Amino acid sequence: MSGYFLSIDQGTTSSRAMLFDENAIRIGMAQHEFPQYFPQDGWVEHEPSDIWSSVLNSCKQVIDKSNIDINSIHSIGITNQRETTLVWDKLTGEPIYKAIVWQDRRTAVYCDSICKSEIQSMVTNKTGLLIDPYFSATKIRWILDNVVGAREKAENGDLAFGTVDCYLLWKLTEGKAHCTDATNASRTLLFNIHQQCWDPELLALFSIPKSMLPEVKDSAADFGISDEHWLGRKIPICAMAGDQHSALVGQACFTPGMTKSTYGTGCFVMQNTGNRALRSNNKLLTTLAYRLKGEVTYAIEGSIFMAGATVQWLRDGLQILSHASESEEMAKQVPIEHGVYMVPAFTGLGAPYWDADARGAILGLTRDSGINQITSAALQSVCYQTKDLQLAMEHDGLKPSVLRVDGGMSNSNWTMAFLANVLDINVERSDITETTALGVAFLCGLHLGIYESLKDISGLWKCNKIFKPDMDQALRTKLYQGWKDAVGRVRSEEITNKSHN
Repeated sequence: MSGYFLSIDQGTTSSRAMLFDENAIRIGMAQHEFPQYFPQDGWVEHEPSDIWSSVLNSCKQVIDKSNIDINSIHSIGITNQRETTLVWDKLTGEPIYKAIVWQDRRTAVYCDSICKSEIQSMVTNKTGLLIDPYFSATKIRWILDNVVGAREKAENGDLAFGTVDCYLLWKLTEGKAHCTDATNASRTLLFNIHQQCWDPELLALFSIPKSMLPEVKDSAADFGISDEHWLGRKIPICAMAGDQHSALVGQACFTPGMTKSTYGTGCFVMQNTGNRALRSNNKLLTTLAYRLKGEVTYAIEGSIFMAGATVQWLRDGLQILSHASESEEMAKQVPIEHGVYMVPAFTGLGAPYWDADARGAILGLTRDSGINQITSAALQSVCYQTKDLQLAMEHDGLKPSVLRVDGGMSNSNWTMAFLANVLDINVERSDITETTALGVAFLCGLHLGIYESLKDISGLWKCNKIFKPDMDQALRTKLYQGWKDAVGRVRSEEITNKSHN
């Protein structure tokens, strides 16, 4: 009997649940936003109960709305905002602090204090990552050092750490499963991506007891079974993957060199590098693409902290939009070359700059500038940042000839057309833009034998639209140079001097 996959897509600003059939057709979706907390400059937190309730409500709602038999759901797949850190009591299951979000920069000073060349080299060699507040390890350490009694409880084996996937698994199974998958583990700064294990030297560096850490499994595996009272029946959980890795699977980027870019809260460009863990010389990250049946596929990734979140700021912060979809029409009202640049470094700059102290700015304003120019600059900033990552990849010898795009922002034709022009390559938009959720559905089907191979999955991928570049090279160069000048004005002097030395 044909059936369905329930995908939980737990994101930075909302949680979504989707039902896909075996032909990769989405038959239902429910989504719930939840609050963001900014207690200090550069701090970003979530209430764990908001994460859980938004996920549970989304799952119940999509099942009810789709009017399907609960028994026809094959399995659950979980994909999640990565690096976001939770620590909870193993006995009670209660978090001891709010979730510290991947965007959070509170550990920047600590990271700078340990970022000596020999330590950075050791960490990068083992993890493929940089010492940065972005990743989970320093967030865990901060919780242990700043919550009263936390370190003692951790040393006694009473606390559990997990990224969001791990926390949701714990909740769904009523504490019976404390597991993560290899992609999420690879984003913690604690996981050796070559030996595929939690690394004792890294645990010692960040003063984190191994007893806190979850078991690491393949991206498609038997993770556990959801408790019956949550959704009405016991459902096996057969896939987990970080959101960007899941999107890579959803985009069917299974061949080395294939590249995808997801435009959600942030923007993440990831290129499949096969069984080779390539080292970037341009501050890109080496990470796992996915791990299946014990075999590891690696990727190179560049991360941008603010993409859709920039448009959300226009809506909620400046209140010049009532809905994000209005941004495209506003951008159409002004010429491409309007002279205004927005650098959305609200919580620092990610790859390839890695400048935690940079802050956002709008530059080039004149008396003629208005909300249309600012909105256009916000959309353009996402494309310029993608160009930064494209050039970094090219300098590493990894030139993508085509870019597959997904995520909410990819629905904007104006933005994707500008992206193709700035990158000077074809941009292919997936027929299903929710490829993050689709990826774990594919992984569930692979684990259950519904799909026999990755080739079967590739046959299900469909292109919605191809955006081809048609911009004059001189204008492309001029616009991007203006962006580089704007970035130079917001970067912290210390970091800029280091990069020049």
